[in-house]
Amino acid sequence: MSASVPTREVARRVFATEFNDATYTFKESDDDRAPVYSLLPTGQRANRVFVAGTLTETEDVGNDSEYWRGRIVDPTGTFFTYAGQYQPEATSVLRETETPAYVTVVGKPRTYETDEGDVNVSLRPESISVVDDVTRNRWVVETADRTLDRIEAFDGTNEYATMAETQYGSDLSVYRDGVITALEDLEPDAEVAPEP
Repeated sequence: MSASVPTREVARRVFATEFNDATYTFKESDDDRAPVYSLLPTGQRANRVFVAGTLTETEDVGNDSEYWRGRIVDPTGTFFTYAGQYQPEATSVLRETETPAYVTVVGKPRTYETDEGDVNVSLRPESISVVDDVTRNRWVVETADRTLDRIEAFDGTNEYATMAETQYGSDLSVYRDGVITALEDLEPDAEVAPEP
């Protein structure tokens, strides 16, 4: 008899502009262990995301123990990621990587409400990997495709698109513009290796 292994959620590819706008979170069950989802403005839920960019700075912001903050910039904006004792591998990468460096991060979106009532979005990493420019460029192209797919599917019949329209409105032009900016950011002679 084999025990059923819970499947992991798919890590959604998302640009920084959309990720930082995804301030609404929800659960689909009252179970304490139910996953917390971030609602992407383009109408899809995300429990995990896959991002890439340039790690431009790292800092140990912990008081009593190591707690590293990383600033990762993609062509549309900035992601902030935080790693501490419960993410030892990610913490090690943030501590040891010399900036600037291209990285990919798989992690969980987290929201935090400031005293002023603003909601900040950050990324709790499951893994951080230092990568080359070809990998980063491939991520830009794939993320552009996925973002455009979400925008085209945003028609109000999908329950998450309906939720997104209620939470954020239906003007997705900023995300379409982000796709254009990201693709224009690629060097004209950038190598983008095809997916294997």
